[in-house]
Amino acid sequence: MDRKVLTVKWQRLVDEERKTCKRCRDTGMEIDKAVKILKAALAHLGIKVRVEKTELSRREFKTRPQESNRIWMAERPLEDWLNAQTGKSECCDACGSEHCRTVAVGNETFEAIPNHLIIRAGFLAAADLIRPSQATQPKGIKKNRGCCR
Repeated sequence: MDRKVLTVKWQRLVDEERKTCKRCRDTGMEIDKAVKILKAALAHLGIKVRVEKTELSRREFKTRPQESNRIWMAERPLEDWLNAQTGKSECCDACGSEHCRTVAVGNETFEAIPNHLIIRAGFLAAADLIRPSQATQPKGIKKNRGCCR
């Protein structure tokens, strides 16, 4: 069996002094917790979880602050998996007075992304990874097109 890989990618501002803001530090810790859980749970399905942590320079951040603290699951933004909206709020620390990325799910807005959202997006992405393609679907099994068709 080919082992499938779920890639969790996260990027955030890291300045010249190797500092970032509190929301990115907190998100980083939440990613570590979520990945540990995803690795254990998805190993049973033959899915390996890989993490890529990338850095935005101050220069990149100044031109695209909404790209900081951004997470992708299987090459799709976290907010796509969660039917979430992105927004922004004033930040501090390494970000200065820039308005940084937020994620809103339902009535809740998050500056730091909690592990339960990362896990949920990871499970949805994993389900997509194990969906059988038409080529691998056993003969005689047809896509459900409704009753009596």
